[in-house]
Amino acid sequence: MSTRSDAHLSQATHGSRRPRGPRYQRAPGLSIRRATRRDVPTILRLIRGLAAYERLAREVTATAAQIRRHGFGRRRYFETLICRRGERPIGFALYFFTFSTFLARPTLYLEDLFVVPEERGHGAGRALLRELARIAARRRCGRMEWAVLDWNTPSIRFYEKLGAGLRKEWILTRLTGAPLRRLARRA
Repeated sequence: MSTRSDAHLSQATHGSRRPRGPRYQRAPGLSIRRATRRDVPTILRLIRGLAAYERLAREVTATAAQIRRHGFGRRRYFETLICRRGERPIGFALYFFTFSTFLARPTLYLEDLFVVPEERGHGAGRALLRELARIAARRRCGRMEWAVLDWNTPSIRFYEKLGAGLRKEWILTRLTGAPLRRLARRA
């Protein structure tokens, strides 16, 4: 996870009308609210911006239909916060909940955090993380977790300043594509 951007999004001025949907937080010039179905194109654009930042654009296969189904359908697998300056979306946080067996409490897992490049350093990332921490506290989570690429030193420094601990002894393990299908077929 890291802070990212989409070149198609630009900075807005103050004095725009208020964003629709439930608003969680208001910082100078910023608003954060829970995403709605109408935000699917924005979410997808920000995901693509994140992938470009992480040098993984070729791996994005997400579609608007998939985002709509899995984030806003009958069974929701994730939730999203949208950060705006005025009416312009400048960042997002996509998260879901897992469970810690050791703590016997839920964990808020932050899958992606991204802020467009021209807005970095102006409080949007911190505001998104603050709102996520509030959500975790309200839902009585035992912790909040996320991953960061080891080469992303600006994000690592930012997270360390917030007091986040880097757990280098844990190795992210993933099955995807053919290996996942192969394991699923085994008796």
